[in-house]
Amino acid sequence: MDESLLQTLMKAYNIHVNGVLHCRVRYSQLLGLHEQIKKEYGSNVVPSFPPKKIFTLTPAEVEQRREQLEKYMQAVRQHPLLGSSDLFNSFLRKAQQDTQHVPTEEVTLDIWLSSGQKVTVNILTSDQTEDVLDVVATKLDLPDYLVGYFSLFLVREGVDGSLTFVRKLQEFELPYVSITSLQNSEFHIVLRKSYWDMAYDADVMDSRVGLNLLYGQTVSDVERGWILVNKDQHRQLKSLQEKGSKKEFIHLCQTLKYYGNVKFDPCVTDFPEKDCQVIVSAGNNELNFHVKLPNEQMKEGSFKVTRMRCWRVTSSVSPTSSGGVKLELSFEYLMSKDRLQWVTITSQQAIMMSICLQAMVDELMVKKSGGSIKKLLKKRHNGSIHRSDSQQAVKSPPLLDSPDPNRDQTIKLSTKLNSVSLRGISASNSANDISSDDFHGNYAFEGIGDDDL
Repeated sequence: MDESLLQTLMKAYNIHVNGVLHCRVRYSQLLGLHEQIKKEYGSNVVPSFPPKKIFTLTPAEVEQRREQLEKYMQAVRQHPLLGSSDLFNSFLRKAQQDTQHVPTEEVTLDIWLSSGQKVTVNILTSDQTEDVLDVVATKLDLPDYLVGYFSLFLVREGVDGSLTFVRKLQEFELPYVSITSLQNSEFHIVLRKSYWDMAYDADVMDSRVGLNLLYGQTVSDVERGWILVNKDQHRQLKSLQEKGSKKEFIHLCQTLKYYGNVKFDPCVTDFPEKDCQVIVSAGNNELNFHVKLPNEQMKEGSFKVTRMRCWRVTSSVSPTSSGGVKLELSFEYLMSKDRLQWVTITSQQAIMMSICLQAMVDELMVKKSGGSIKKLLKKRHNGSIHRSDSQQAVKSPPLLDSPDPNRDQTIKLSTKLNSVSLRGISASNSANDISSDDFHGNYAFEGIGDDDL
């Protein structure tokens, strides 16, 4: 491409959040955001912003600015005050709406329950995730104190009825825009509980509506094979269903393996050997592996989050598909007293796995510090969690350098279980880190031209 043409075209940027195109913005829009943040929070709080240039940028300067903007967005997002501010999140929501050319108007949106029932709500296209969740809760008559126990998830339903969890909808996105921009009827928004410790089921079951939601989810998980049930247990559960004994049904399921887990699509791991087929599920403060070894032997095992020193998600261009992106979740695990080992899962749901790990760690830390899970769930509902609120109780294993010299060193933090290494996804990097510490959104910038707007 001619240099002058390149300089002319590189006027806007794609912003990818957690590997998904979220919006397109111009430098002037980001500069405007920066000025607003400075005005509201002061210059001392705000990260440095790439300055304006008087002369036309060279291709190298264009790439440098893209990287600087990427780092700026990452820094703002990770800031305990700025990252959860309405100023920042509303900027992203408006940019998403403008990018998809969706006017603000009244619309209907279908929200699915785990039981297979559909709830149709009246909302605005500009309603954020929390607003939509509130409308759904009101329509279901779910008590206000329980709203934070549930979240909205984007899922993809296969022709065979299989369910793939894509992501949890976040506060910086508009559910209507997110689902309609996919232009694919296989995608749905599902309401599902957002906590992991089954001890909190008791709070939910105190409410008639909460009980029905939890019961519907549990029945669905049994039917999908997400909860392991033998023949005798299946007969007991069927009998309880026929009697309408919902609480007893849930109580029995609580004793079963993989209760409350999220099950992921078949993928590949390097543990215990390279290129092993594996089915991963997350729950009960651990990742569960059902591994098929190269010799066709099947093995099961689990990795507790309390023994994970850190984890990260990396992306790279897949050699098997044109322009495709390969995602990997890697975690460093305390195998024995003094032995840490990296375990890698190659899966397009790697980011969702990371989100599940972070949510389990949040609950553990709050519980260890004597905090209230209700406050944590309320905080999740009202906005992103500040890591400083929940990083004090669970001690990580002894911290060592990464044993793999080909991987970047992770930053050592004595009070964190998760990695905070951070590099944005860019076209110039073949493999990049997506920080588990910033599970709400990793920002990647890609220069685009006017024709792409």
